[in-house]
Amino acid sequence: MKNLFFYGTLRCESLLRTVLGGDPDFRLVPAVLPGHGAFVAAGQRFPFLDPDPTLECSGLLAVGVDGDALERLIYYEGGFGYDLTQLSVQTEHGPEEAEVWMTPAGRFDRAAPFDLENWQARSGAIAVRAAGEVMQWRGRKTAGQVAQIYPMIEMRAASYVMGRAEDVPDAPSGLTRDDVQVAAHSYDYAEYFGVESYRFKFRHHDGSFSDEVNYASFGATDAALVLPYDPLRDRIMLVEQFRMGPWTRGDRVPWQLEPIAGRIDASETPETTAIREAREEAGLDLTGLELISRGYPTPGCSNEYFHVYLGLADLPDGIE
Repeated sequence: MKNLFFYGTLRCESLLRTVLGGDPDFRLVPAVLPGHGAFVAAGQRFPFLDPDPTLECSGLLAVGVDGDALERLIYYEGGFGYDLTQLSVQTEHGPEEAEVWMTPAGRFDRAAPFDLENWQARSGAIAVRAAGEVMQWRGRKTAGQVAQIYPMIEMRAASYVMGRAEDVPDAPSGLTRDDVQVAAHSYDYAEYFGVESYRFKFRHHDGSFSDEVNYASFGATDAALVLPYDPLRDRIMLVEQFRMGPWTRGDRVPWQLEPIAGRIDASETPETTAIREAREEAGLDLTGLELISRGYPTPGCSNEYFHVYLGLADLPDGIE
């Protein structure tokens, strides 16, 4: 049985419940850790604890954590390079010994002080969705293996959150997500991409429900596609690259001519990804960006979603 001090994202109630698989069976009490400050790691969205005798860090003391709850917390934190360190925290009833997840000295540089409300507004929903997938792998992947694929887990989570928030037209039938009854959900495979399975019933157009079915979806992410166009010279640019799909289909020529494309990082918008990918993939600094369309290229088997743009660019003779 341990006392744990939460100073960062685990203070978010919905994230903690997702990691634990339900409500905590231990007490949470306000506490302060003297001589330390919680900061966002430079270039990241997560916090770390930095020793500083001029500061103190507010958080929550989890009292009496053991059993499955402790194993779940250690698994969730285990792949991110945080180690438990014994420290003394202050509560309203006096000092208490607690263990705190710390990173090795000098691993991260400080950015802004960590603000839980700001983090929840910007990244909370994505982190909760990502934690749901992380915890699905407990017992099937090590914490280190999950950490290796966490960037894609986070991008898949960001796509899910973006999909839930996107204002899309109603279907002619009026049917929505509420007309699906889910019996079971599982993550069957995940490396760079993933596979999810569902058992569910969905409503027919006559109002009745289908029999229970078992469907799977190839788990990708949202992606931004850019077709560079020079309006003065009336020319476009395409990129030639090897693609796994044509290879596995048996295509004699698995190299494809395509627009510039890239997966949308969890911290990006589709537009910022389009601009970044144009620069990284083709060395182009776009002078304008026009939305062509948004949609699913293969909705029958994949959740991949494309944001397709026309990118205004200078494409002179001799450009490589």
